[in-house]
Amino acid sequence: MIVSIDVDAQKTFTPLCPKELPVTEGHLIADELNAQAALADLRVMTKDAHHAAAKWLVDNPVDMLKPTGLPDADLTWVSHAMVGTYGYELLDGLPSAKEYDYCVWKGVDPELHPYGACFHDIEEKLSTGLIEWLRCQNADMVIVGGLATDYCVKTTVLQLLKGGAWKVIVNQAACRGIAPETVESAWQEMHSAGAVILENTEEIKKYINILRYLSHNECIQHFITFF
Repeated sequence: MIVSIDVDAQKTFTPLCPKELPVTEGHLIADELNAQAALADLRVMTKDAHHAAAKWLVDNPVDMLKPTGLPDADLTWVSHAMVGTYGYELLDGLPSAKEYDYCVWKGVDPELHPYGACFHDIEEKLSTGLIEWLRCQNADMVIVGGLATDYCVKTTVLQLLKGGAWKVIVNQAACRGIAPETVESAWQEMHSAGAVILENTEEIKKYINILRYLSHNECIQHFITFF
């Protein structure tokens, strides 16, 4: 069972919302996310869903990325992905929330600002149910893309790698990151943890076909050996 995950593919993380958390070319990944989903049996959506009373909020960007002292919201951030705003919306071209097979809304509680899609809290004690759902679906491969590479994508991938025996593939063409140095570090960290990093959907398709070919040959070999 292959599951495709769209991580926080929202307008708040694109140049469409320049006063929020714009990621260069973040608005250009929808087609690639749809392409990777076409390889999968099921599709998951995750969204930041924040409240105007969030305790990590700051008004001025110069005050961003500073320690908050809060246990489950480590850094300050400017307003982004506020429920009901334009930035909260998914990228144009993606399905509606009801068309996904499973949805995760992150950071709803004003005291929480998680990055990964598998836990509501930074300490990773309060599950969003995603890992449990993947287990129930007998997932053996997860394909991940979204925004941003160096924060929510990276953390989600690392959580997935710890959460099950499935193979985790990250689609580079379906991701965009904030800063070159942190993006490069994120790719290295994900790879070192066991993720398979592939350039685009076409490469993922080739990879899947190779795995199927090897699995088929292995089954034939077992059959021949048995008889």
